[in-house]
Amino acid sequence: MTVMKTARRNFFAHKGRMALSAVAVLLSVAFVCGTLVFTDTMNTTFDKLFAVTNSNVTITPKEAEDTGETPDTGKPQALPASVVEQVKKTEGVRSAEGGVSSMAVTVVNSKNENLGSTTGAPTFAGNWTENELRSMKIIEGQAPRGPTDVMIDSDTAKKHHLNLGDDIRTIAVTGDIRSKITGIAAFTVTNPGATVVYFDTATAQQKLIGAPSTFTHVNVTAKDGVSDAQLKQNVASALGADTYKLQTAKEAADDNRKNMDFLDIMKWVMLGFAAIAFLVGIFLIFNTFSMLVAQRTREIGLMRAIGADSGQVLKSVVIEAFLLGVVGSILGVAAGIGLAVGLMQLMSQLGMSLSTEDLTIAWTTPVIGIVLGVVVTVVSAFIPARRAGKVSPMAALRESGTPGDKKAGRIRAALGLGLTGIGAAALYLAGTADAAGTGAQWLGLGVLFTLIGFIVIGPLLASVVVRALSAPVLRPFGSIGRLAERNALRNPRRTGATAAALMIGLALVACLSVVGSSMVASATDELDKSVGADFIVQSQTGQPVVPQAEQALRATPGLAHVTAYREVDAKITAPDGSTESDGLGVQDPTYAQDVRRKTTAGQHADAYKPGSMSVGSEYATKHQVKLGDELTVAFTGGKTAKLKVAAITSDEGNLDKGMKYVSTAVAEANLPADKMPRPFMVLATAKDGQDDAAYAAVKSTLAEYPQYQVLNQTDYKQALKDQVGQLLNVVYALLALAIIVAVLGVVNTLALSVVERTREIGLMRAIGLSRRQLRRMIRLESVVIALFGALLGLGLGMGWGATAHQLLALEGMKILEIPWPTILGVFAGSALVGLLAALVPAFRAGRMNVLNAIASE
Repeated sequence: MTVMKTARRNFFAHKGRMALSAVAVLLSVAFVCGTLVFTDTMNTTFDKLFAVTNSNVTITPKEAEDTGETPDTGKPQALPASVVEQVKKTEGVRSAEGGVSSMAVTVVNSKNENLGSTTGAPTFAGNWTENELRSMKIIEGQAPRGPTDVMIDSDTAKKHHLNLGDDIRTIAVTGDIRSKITGIAAFTVTNPGATVVYFDTATAQQKLIGAPSTFTHVNVTAKDGVSDAQLKQNVASALGADTYKLQTAKEAADDNRKNMDFLDIMKWVMLGFAAIAFLVGIFLIFNTFSMLVAQRTREIGLMRAIGADSGQVLKSVVIEAFLLGVVGSILGVAAGIGLAVGLMQLMSQLGMSLSTEDLTIAWTTPVIGIVLGVVVTVVSAFIPARRAGKVSPMAALRESGTPGDKKAGRIRAALGLGLTGIGAAALYLAGTADAAGTGAQWLGLGVLFTLIGFIVIGPLLASVVVRALSAPVLRPFGSIGRLAERNALRNPRRTGATAAALMIGLALVACLSVVGSSMVASATDELDKSVGADFIVQSQTGQPVVPQAEQALRATPGLAHVTAYREVDAKITAPDGSTESDGLGVQDPTYAQDVRRKTTAGQHADAYKPGSMSVGSEYATKHQVKLGDELTVAFTGGKTAKLKVAAITSDEGNLDKGMKYVSTAVAEANLPADKMPRPFMVLATAKDGQDDAAYAAVKSTLAEYPQYQVLNQTDYKQALKDQVGQLLNVVYALLALAIIVAVLGVVNTLALSVVERTREIGLMRAIGLSRRQLRRMIRLESVVIALFGALLGLGLGMGWGATAHQLLALEGMKILEIPWPTILGVFAGSALVGLLAALVPAFRAGRMNVLNAIASE
């Protein structure tokens, strides 16, 4: 009980000194709990939607995509309408109705503005059926009844200010559907951002499937008392067990959930960044308790002198850490719920609507948050607590903050050098690996060991690097700069731990910056060397290019030629008898002019002759394929053909290494028309001297199809840069939490060091140091610590990034580019961060009463 009272008294006596540590715990726990609440809420939203949208049994074509997405042909798989009549006669069936659904559509308003989301949420088009009433209700107008009628969801109508009577156009591969809004339907559950339009059944069949008397699925409703499993068994008996794909409502919902695996990926990625924040927080908490123990050395010595044993002292400090963890964790759980709501609002701005009515807080979420926060805090404080337990009664006669064990410092330095050496060796093996998979394993080990090594060796590096930084940064400030340098070097262990927190976040920033810049530089260099086409047309959401858009493009004046790019699946058998499933690039013969592919044998253009194809050099070497050899190509869903190898393309330095090519004519001869995929990209080349005019003409032609981007080579390079930049910005935003915690560590270290040096500061003031000089000294000390952490982090991160680039080079990304503006900007920003972190501690130090400071113990 006495130990508990002592711990509680010390905790509340030093609550101000522990506040920033509590904030670090709060932020880390908030990130974990916010992630869990956010992803659980998203799961709840989709679970509710999937639970009500599926009928008791759903029948789909056997070859339908498991993901529910429309095939690359742009037309969904269909089954005959006669199935509906067969099912209606089946025992246990109350009703059966045919449904049509397609995701390969784009909906635009009268101004040719895309009404769908381009950030991930799908656009659905289908027929209005009784089954839709499970999840929707008509709130205005009426259901579509004729070929010019359409009904749209209320969320899309509200977002784009659409009303009854407005004209919209639905773009599908079978043609454009021009309609007038006759009805608006609202979701009875949360709409996660989808745009939905409904037509009458005949129009949907003709315009979305391209064939009357067919459906994409059949919804079957059971009679009262008939289970879904029994109904499925009855329908399977009536239709034939292997004829179609049958799913109960639960099976269909489970399948839909499997297609939402991006939620799990998002969850674990965000938790990974939360773990980084926790790791950084460990240094802050460790430093806080180390300094508190050092400042209370005499107090602890007195406790030992009057009878407290080492175990009681250790327990006292651990209980303080426990109280800190509990307070910070409880506040973190509450902040995490707020963070989840904020993320939901952000997702709504990006097009994915999430209702706070579905806010899901599982009982495990606060438990996980509190347990994590408390455990991390107690573990972080254990070493300082153990050190406190070893304080002898004689410490009551010494000044606080006695020097540390020099022998332990030498052991630590040796251990740090050993770990760093192991990490450097692993990075070397990663950089010289022949296979990306093996190299990635070595890279992971190298990152882990070098990071731990730098953390352990931090105090030794502080003694060297801080002195080197002091010459250009501190020495120009004369005696004040030298005092700041000595303060930073006074306790290298503390300086190393403070800088290590900042080092972790900035190392990841530097590594990802190098990787991102190298990817963009390699891609743009490959574009310059290999792409001869002037313009690239592709969808923002990966949809195929519809025939009407392709025809309009081919008829555009000023173009020399247009090349469609497709891919088909096939099984390829080499002369050595081995068979592999692979994708084939299917292009027009002009592709050889648009993309300059190096060959190790033959000419690229020859691959597009009748009965010919090309293979990659690695495939040719592996299977001993030579020019003139015949490969057996079994086109998925089509015929099997013997094709002659007319070219072997070089895989060296190519981003599409390993791709095999055939002509559009060869694919059309071996695939049924309904199996021939639509191109997902179209290349176009302007006539000589007409580049600008042709560019304007292409943009004008495709203005009616806003789902497609028209990019010249400059645009394409910028788009690549923007895409990588956006991804990096998201990562930087997640890493910002760890960096914020690290900055709090700098603030806390300075604040506690000011308290520790209270008497010293008073004496310095007494002999003439002004308030302004004192504040400057503390600011300079903070700046040099921040720059020390930044230098270690950026150097380590660039090493990781350069090694990762060697693995990317195996995939054709040969150019290593160091983003020096970013690196130098981060380094300069670290100095600013150090300056800002010192403002409050410096201000408090400047306000100290000189006499009271001198008299303090």
